[in-house]
Amino acid sequence: MKKILLILAIILFVSSYSQAQGSRSVPTAESQLVILKTYPNPATTYITFDFQKGFEKGYLIQVYNFLGKKMYESQDLTEKTTLNLSDYSRGVYIYHLLDHNGKVINSGKFQVSK
Repeated sequence: MKKILLILAIILFVSSYSQAQGSRSVPTAESQLVILKTYPNPATTYITFDFQKGFEKGYLIQVYNFLGKKMYESQDLTEKTTLNLSDYSRGVYIYHLLDHNGKVINSGKFQVSK
């Protein structure tokens, strides 16, 4: 029963994530203010989140593994924030940058290859 619930949760996460990706609108001037670069990609020991424009204190970053489990969350961001990947397994991870109201203003993915 637990395996069935896990499989259903994964399917729900993937379908809702793909729907969110498919419903993106044309970028507005407001959404282009924040540009976040991640490097190196693929990463082995660390990943750096580098704000190019529009950095404000109070942003929140969340990192999820491919199954949707939250692996990292931080509100103590600087213009260059580095995340240690020593506890991360090989795979693809998704990040979301949220504003003060909890709205996702940037998202992307990176790969960990060990």
